Amino acid sequence: MPQPELISSDPCTAEVIWHGPHGDVDAAVRAATAAKTDWARRPLGDRIAIAQTFRDTVRQRADDFAVLIAKETGKPHWETKTEVASVAGKVDISIAAQAERAGTREGSVQDIRQVLRHKPHGVLGVLGPYNFPAHLPNGHIVPALLAGNTVVFKPSELTPAVAEFMAGCWRDAGLPDGVLTVVQGDGAVGKALAGHPALDGLLFTGSANTASALARQYADTPHKILALEAGGNNPLIVWDVEDLDAAASIVVQSAYLSSGQRCTCARRLIVDEGQADALIERIAALIDRIIVGAPFDEPQPFMGPVIDNRAADRLEAGAAAIVAAGGRALRPMTRPDRERPFLTPALIDVTGLSLPDEELFGPLLKIERVPDFDTAMEVANNTRFGLSAGLVGGTLALYDAFWAGSRAGVVNWNRPTTGAASNAPFGGIGLSGNHRPSAYYAADYCAWPVASLEQDTPGGEIATGLRD
Repeated sequence: MPQPELISSDPCTAEVIWHGPHGDVDAAVRAATAAKTDWARRPLGDRIAIAQTFRDTVRQRADDFAVLIAKETGKPHWETKTEVASVAGKVDISIAAQAERAGTREGSVQDIRQVLRHKPHGVLGVLGPYNFPAHLPNGHIVPALLAGNTVVFKPSELTPAVAEFMAGCWRDAGLPDGVLTVVQGDGAVGKALAGHPALDGLLFTGSANTASALARQYADTPHKILALEAGGNNPLIVWDVEDLDAAASIVVQSAYLSSGQRCTCARRLIVDEGQADALIERIAALIDRIIVGAPFDEPQPFMGPVIDNRAADRLEAGAAAIVAAGGRALRPMTRPDRERPFLTPALIDVTGLSLPDEELFGPLLKIERVPDFDTAMEVANNTRFGLSAGLVGGTLALYDAFWAGSRAGVVNWNRPTTGAASNAPFGGIGLSGNHRPSAYYAADYCAWPVASLEQDTPGGEIATGLRD
């Protein structure tokens, strides 16, 4: 039975942005398989040149690209401009990472050459998320292509238009047919791609639940690379702060940037009970000033909607469950228009409550008051996740203790938890990932190392253990 047409709509207006059929996974993988040998044999310089042309193409089309992302996700236009810049910037960073982490190394011992080279896996699948529909999958695609892999990209079913636009930039940059193929579809299509027998590995960014399902799906295929980048129930500790206004600003940016739809957003605010009331007063004052609006509104909003009405429904239900369990809504989550997924930022005091360890992917921050820093660290680490963590305030000695004791792959001090550099590794532990960080370290999982001992002529003798 044919599947219904895939439709993507503007979350702010319900205008249809893109529509089309679900993709054919078998055909996409066949195309990638047919192209993989020629692409892998191309000189690295040729692959770099195409990637650089892609970079330049993205920059030339930056305005249209940013407008499309804003329409399909609802993110503020100012924010989608930065996403497009990150897509272009990823190319030079990946070229440097390829040379440093997956390049050729040569040495010698007693006239024997020791050479380290890297080979591509072959055909890699990329599953992308909706929150950064260009930047995050691009963070897998660029290093995978540079390493000589071909790629089948299944974007989120909520952001198919952005994927098609980005693939068009690659095509117009001269990427050969079959080297990057977009296959559109829902979760069933993603599962079919992940399990395709001709796939040599999968690079994933998305929810922890899906990451766990993929890990189970790959349990019987240890020969296939699996890189999982998932979310987090991220803690932010505010301790011994002199400038409470600055601290409040960092908290708000950590919790509510991108409408809370960043995997690094702070979900749990842990504060010294002696400073809690004064800090909360400042956070609440900032929340009350936050503009929630459509991407092209003037003045520009701080937050747009969440991705769709289903996501808004889940977040409202999650906030209501916390309040029903005893949470005190210092700023409740509201939905001004029941037909659209605009939500106001929520701040809920959950001190003393035992709540599920889950990621609520939206503008919802839980606050917990604690009596001492040891308790703060205990609460911060009381999660199965381990993506990001932050400390605001304290001395260098306190930060050193926080860094040493925290369980996260991104650890910041006096900066928002959402801050991460593209020229550094990015990833987490626990349910947040499987120790294959992306960003600068994506080169590590896009190629495999081959260590060689080499001589121009046969040599060697058996010196011990033979009869005369």
